[in-house]
Amino acid sequence: MFVFMKKYMKTSFWVLILFGMGLFSPLQAQVNTNRVLTIGKNALYFEDYVLSIQYFNQVIKSKPYLAEPYLYRAIAKFNLDDYQGAESDFTLCLERNPFLVYAYQYRGAARQNLNNYEGAVEDYVKGLEFRPGDKQMLLNKSIAYAQLKNYDSALNTLDSLLVLHPKFMHAYLTRGSVWLEKGDTVKALTDYDQTLELDSYYAPAYSRRGMLYFQTERYKEALADLDQAIYLDSNLMGYYINRGLIRYYLNDLRGSMADYDKAVSRDSDNLIARYNRGLLRAQVRDIYGALEDFGKVIELEPDNYLALYNRAVLNEEANNYEESISDLDIIIGEYPNFVPAYYFRAEMKRKSNDTKGADKDYWYAYNLEQDLRKQQEQGKIITGKKVLDADETVSSDEDDKTREKSDKNIAKVNRLVVYDKEEETQSKYDNEIRGRVQDKQIKVDLEPQFIITYYEQLKEPDNSIYYSDRTISDYNNRKKLSLQLKVVNHEVPLTDDQADYHFQSIDNYSLILDRNSNDMDAYFGRSLDFMVLQDLSEAINDLDKIISLNPEFIPAYFNRAAIRYKQMELDTYKNIESDLEVLSLQIKNNEAPPRTGIFSSSPIIDEAQRTKEAKRNYDLNLIMSDYEQVIKINPNFVFAYFNKGNIHCLQKNYDLALKNYDEAIKRNGDFAEAYYNRGLTRLYLGDTSRGIEDLSKAGELGFINAYSVIKQMAPD
Repeated sequence: MFVFMKKYMKTSFWVLILFGMGLFSPLQAQVNTNRVLTIGKNALYFEDYVLSIQYFNQVIKSKPYLAEPYLYRAIAKFNLDDYQGAESDFTLCLERNPFLVYAYQYRGAARQNLNNYEGAVEDYVKGLEFRPGDKQMLLNKSIAYAQLKNYDSALNTLDSLLVLHPKFMHAYLTRGSVWLEKGDTVKALTDYDQTLELDSYYAPAYSRRGMLYFQTERYKEALADLDQAIYLDSNLMGYYINRGLIRYYLNDLRGSMADYDKAVSRDSDNLIARYNRGLLRAQVRDIYGALEDFGKVIELEPDNYLALYNRAVLNEEANNYEESISDLDIIIGEYPNFVPAYYFRAEMKRKSNDTKGADKDYWYAYNLEQDLRKQQEQGKIITGKKVLDADETVSSDEDDKTREKSDKNIAKVNRLVVYDKEEETQSKYDNEIRGRVQDKQIKVDLEPQFIITYYEQLKEPDNSIYYSDRTISDYNNRKKLSLQLKVVNHEVPLTDDQADYHFQSIDNYSLILDRNSNDMDAYFGRSLDFMVLQDLSEAINDLDKIISLNPEFIPAYFNRAAIRYKQMELDTYKNIESDLEVLSLQIKNNEAPPRTGIFSSSPIIDEAQRTKEAKRNYDLNLIMSDYEQVIKINPNFVFAYFNKGNIHCLQKNYDLALKNYDEAIKRNGDFAEAYYNRGLTRLYLGDTSRGIEDLSKAGELGFINAYSVIKQMAPD
């Protein structure tokens, strides 16, 4: 399997293997594109974006006329921040099938990231022809209009959206921001209030309203809102940055400094926190601390001229005149009209005993100042970089208290930086593509199932229990596989090199099995390779073979159950696939797509639904049977109880879920994830006291997300 991925393999021997495994048609000798496309979608679903692109490349190479692989490859590229590549692939997709609504929506988002707002609007308009009530496209369209500063069109779009979806919280939040751009703080506040009426636990709404209060100098109310935003989401450093700003205007320098310290401790490369902390340190005469912060900013962003100017000022106070002159040279090269820099450099040269150079800078600055003043009196617009005619546009400078990160106006050198509005806005039109696909359908807060694999997502702090299981450690000690096994519940995407390694590993195990078809370890190693490469069906086939050879081999039962559950996850997310199937059928029959949406009612839907339910129940029984077999062989294999608990919980069999979490915790009292999931289950059942007790225990064991849930459950 998958030896076709190796470009250098051209011998007839490998072709025979491909025929045998069904990836080539015996008559046409071509890639089994349906199968490879399915595996690629598996990889995309589980966030293996680099790996998924490899699969889609194979399909495109074999059948370049298909639209689907371009669509999925574009989504993978989008998630890798390759917006230009994503836009190109969405375009290629639409050239092959102009009726794919999702492609218009996603290409619009890619274009917004590329600042092509007109193109984004065009895409949303086209997509809305097919789905006129789609709230995400309407929202994205309004944001694109706002980015074009066409605020009236943005408001009209949002008004239409709210007629169709009157309880769509994000529409109120976005409309509030548009009103704010138009300068109507009263209407903006009304929309922010409405947002919070719809969802009083939505942290970004508190943040937006808090910054509106800040702009209108209602600092105490602003602080209360930013406190609440941080209470609900303590992981977003922008909230700490903005709260530090508010505290500064409340003369709480200690609190402001604490917020910037917090942001820097979480992210030492946070430019805004570093810059603002540098200004505060300079204000309290911590010269060397301020130099450290501005030095870090300049290291990360060498063309940050505002940081360079501040460092020049600090170097004067530290008697580092040559360093100060060096920074001023760079600033003057970029801002030749910035008169203060010449006067400042003159002073530095004088202190360095360069009297001639100091006089030259001083008189140049004096004459420049006189010349610029005359031009200003003639109606010219003076900036640090150049002189503009009166009819030329410059960025507005309405807010004299702060600047945004994107604002490079050298005149704002001493202003604290606010978390960019653009960064908040972008998250909205990225929302429908970024992240795990299944989360768009339903957000499951339970910690996910465990599985035996090679790679795990590193956590801070690392409090894992994954290496303590005797079954896995004993197998690792036998050294039958080249990599160490781990039991994890947060898998990681493969890199290109890792993917190549596992494709080669499959070939190696296949050669071993050609010589000895009963080599259980080779089947297990190959099943793990198939699994990490997201070929779930082939992984299960190898696990079936292992169980037939050794009915007592726990890892085979456990992974077979976990992989089957993965397949069930994939089966439940069929939105894009259904879209493609319906449209392909319509195109084949020369039918126009429905103007009111992609899906239409059909008398066979009920029967299809019953069939799906029957299959789902059958699959669940197979999964549970495997976990029961694991427990029968080894009653102390705690991960089987945990996974069973998750399945019961998602089926709303909460009592059975609790029993399984109980069994896991009974056997491992440090099982943080089991405490966490049991706590969530108890909260759902209304057992708040014991639920919070479990969450507290999970937090104590290092699972810090538990504390966020506890905060939300705390009484007002």
